[in-house]
Amino acid sequence: MKFAVLDLETTGHGRSDDILQVGLVIVSEELDVIDTFSSYVRPNIPIPAFITQLTGIEESDVADAPELHEVLVRLIPLLDDAVLVAHNVGFDAGFLNQALDRCGYYPFAGRRLDTIELLRILYPTINTYQLGAVTELFGIEHDQHHRADSDAMATAHLLIESVNKLRNMPLLTLQRLSALIDDGSDLSWFIKETLQRMEFRVVFESNEYDYFNQFALKVKEWSDEEPPRADEGEEPLQGVAFEQYLADVKQRFEEKYPNYEEREAQAAMFREVYGALSGNRHLLIEAGTGTGKSLGYLIPALYYGVQNGKKVVVSTHTINLQEQLRQRDLPLLNDVLPFEFKASVFKGRGNYLCLRKFEGKVNTKDLVSPIEDGVTAAQMVVWLGETETGDQEELNFGNKGAEFWSTVASDTDSCLNRACPWFRRCFYHRAKHEANIADVCITNHSMLFTDIQADHRLLPTYSHLIIDEAHHVEEVAGKHLGMQNNYFSLAQAIVRLYKDSRSGLLPALRQKLLSEDDAHQTAWIETIDTVIPVFQEVKEHWDKLFELFYGFTSVSGDSSSDNGQSVCRLKKDQLPKGWEDAVAAEANIHTELNRVIRTVEKMMNDVKERVDDSAIQALLTDLNGAVRDLTRVKDELRTFIKLELADSVFWIEASTLYRFRSVQLYGVPVDVSAQLQKYFFDVKESIVLTSATLSVQKSFQYAAEQLGLSGYEEQGRLKTVQLPSPFNYREQALVVIPRNFPVLKGSNVDDSYLDMLTRSLADAARETNGRMLVLFTSYRMLKQVYEPLKELLTESGIQVLGQGIDSGNRSKLTRRFRQTPESVLLGTSSFWEGVDIPGEALVCLAIVRLPFQPPNHPLAEAKAEMLQRQKQNPFMKLSIPQAVIRFKQGFGRLVRTSSDKGIVIIYDTRVIDTYYGKHFLYSLPGPKIETMHVEQMVGRMREWLAPDHPPEPLAVPASNAGDEEEKG
Repeated sequence: MKFAVLDLETTGHGRSDDILQVGLVIVSEELDVIDTFSSYVRPNIPIPAFITQLTGIEESDVADAPELHEVLVRLIPLLDDAVLVAHNVGFDAGFLNQALDRCGYYPFAGRRLDTIELLRILYPTINTYQLGAVTELFGIEHDQHHRADSDAMATAHLLIESVNKLRNMPLLTLQRLSALIDDGSDLSWFIKETLQRMEFRVVFESNEYDYFNQFALKVKEWSDEEPPRADEGEEPLQGVAFEQYLADVKQRFEEKYPNYEEREAQAAMFREVYGALSGNRHLLIEAGTGTGKSLGYLIPALYYGVQNGKKVVVSTHTINLQEQLRQRDLPLLNDVLPFEFKASVFKGRGNYLCLRKFEGKVNTKDLVSPIEDGVTAAQMVVWLGETETGDQEELNFGNKGAEFWSTVASDTDSCLNRACPWFRRCFYHRAKHEANIADVCITNHSMLFTDIQADHRLLPTYSHLIIDEAHHVEEVAGKHLGMQNNYFSLAQAIVRLYKDSRSGLLPALRQKLLSEDDAHQTAWIETIDTVIPVFQEVKEHWDKLFELFYGFTSVSGDSSSDNGQSVCRLKKDQLPKGWEDAVAAEANIHTELNRVIRTVEKMMNDVKERVDDSAIQALLTDLNGAVRDLTRVKDELRTFIKLELADSVFWIEASTLYRFRSVQLYGVPVDVSAQLQKYFFDVKESIVLTSATLSVQKSFQYAAEQLGLSGYEEQGRLKTVQLPSPFNYREQALVVIPRNFPVLKGSNVDDSYLDMLTRSLADAARETNGRMLVLFTSYRMLKQVYEPLKELLTESGIQVLGQGIDSGNRSKLTRRFRQTPESVLLGTSSFWEGVDIPGEALVCLAIVRLPFQPPNHPLAEAKAEMLQRQKQNPFMKLSIPQAVIRFKQGFGRLVRTSSDKGIVIIYDTRVIDTYYGKHFLYSLPGPKIETMHVEQMVGRMREWLAPDHPPEPLAVPASNAGDEEEKG
């Protein structure tokens, strides 16, 4: 067997396009490169400008190149008896066969392998399969991206890495892969070939794995016993004062990181956090980008926790920051702190794999989409030999991966606990145990509120809490303390129970019961056969109900967003016309589901008592979980239809794109401050809340009111601190406001405004040679700007990337933007925060409009009504502070390190023309602010960015030691 690794550069993707360059690398069965071939090809059509921009191949390169048939004469013999390999083999093989056909040759009919497919299964945790990014990840030399010879060689090295990994896997893993990828494809053939090759040689299974139930696992069994510390019996911090400890830590940093310099703001944060924890009071502390915020709270928290034997819980909003703490900050502290500590990361249960469910899925091949689910299951089989956490965040799933995960994720209702054969290897119970014995437990805001709903049975007992990304707490509390339901919530619950005659828990149970010799067997099977048709009736009522809900949103005419979302707020005294039909449809669903649930529960209890078979008992456990899901959906729908949640606002949201299937139902408390007081501030000894954006105009009043902290400062139970930024914004950031720019009234954008905006953005982008992020508040406007801006910038060779147009994935778009310096990135909502583009990659940030929330959104409306009843001004008390915090987040995208320098253009002249504009500008961390005519902007930008105006150097560490960048 030999591999022919092919890459083609072409004039485009269509049938009329031509090949421009061929690259081929021959790899032997022993995985050595034994031959190469490359050649330009003279095309019959001109090379499009964007292809030249992408590949660097110009007309002059191919003017004297051989014609296609001459190149094929040399290429065909090399393909003889070879397995054709490419990165996205469908494209290259398709073009090759088109070329062979055009020149009168037979098509290539041999086996094909796709390195993307191999990577997806064998490296399930890498987050991209783009060739340039993967070669960088693997450390493979790849200088000329989008050149056939360089790309073919890079792909050959990826093939060698992948096949080597496949050949060195545990035999058990290979056997599992072979059974899962069994679709007659070339990939299936290749895995079986590799397995045969392995079975013929003597294999000693490596003792680095735990072999259990025909799986090779990375992690060994865990024990309830707390492992002894290395310093057992010693009191490492006994008699060590906090200041002495800080001095020791500083010395250790200096020894390990020669460029380390202490930052004043971070040193102040150490003392403020320790003061709050040890003084049993709460703290609101705003710390800007560059403070080193995560170490700012972890260093004092670990000292306080270990010295006093008290657990400190740290909560983040994003999984991103949680992972950063796990992967970067905690290992750094393990290295630097003068004592041993235990830290754990604990997430919501659905983030962890249930090994028992996964084993059942794989053994019975219970796959809803046999090919896609087969690949997902294969990824997970490989991952089990590598993961220590069983956390889905590590996996990069394909299209239906998330759906497959939902069927094998850990959950309370189907857990066998200690009766489970997998208990000692269970990822969730291991994580929970580690959280219990840890000095510091890292969790997330969702988990804090899920724990409250579960009567504090999830998180370990704690009295000291640090909340990072605290500006999101109120929003997360609302979601969790209220209710949310959608069209698919019933469908997903039903599919678990019954999909078709072969798939689902009820058909699986029916199949198992057929072999049971019990007098009740016939009655049980009859019960299942009677229940299954009811699901179809329930689904019909459900569809009818959601069509009615959708109708209410389209009639109401309330549009709270510009992406096709319609909203209908529900008030008990103002229900939409036809609401009684919805009440009747819900009553039918409620009655039918009650009947099904009672029948299935009675049968389950009966089977459980009479049948000992462990496989049936496991099925009953899962069935119990699915039935409880169904009960939850039924009860939440009843709450919604009766509008029964105290002091809450109810609304329906839907999109014209997916009509009734897009319907979302919400019931959210209007004000969560009293609940935050009740569950947190009144009962915990100390809570530290931190973020880069907590204050408005240097005041914490808004944050204190929203979070339920009003009055605590007067009682001596709260301190508020705003730390100065370590960056010199006056030298690093210029804010430009074009004062003659038209003001936009409402959400209607006229052509003259769009034309002026697009031309100004194009002028600015040319001046900075791309490297520009444009923040919109409206997706509709982003789409309107995208095409005309692209047209204006094409001849300058500057690429335009649009959120929701080029990709909906924020990480992918940000990565593309970084990798293509000459580009402009247009982003909305999610790009205002959590995007980190340090250095030269981002030089100009444009803010198109101030980020006010739509005032007609039901939650905003209800909050405004509440404030009006309290004789307060909703615009000043709510709209302005919310928009200012969002605005500060957006501004924070530009300067990420002490050497960054750039320009922020604010196209919304309300910041200088209105009485409230000062709230926005005064909240910024001291950049240089200038107003001018649009025509003067480019000249001023050129002057500001000139190399003879470098920013003043600052005393901050050159290394990344402790350099925590704000992720929220």
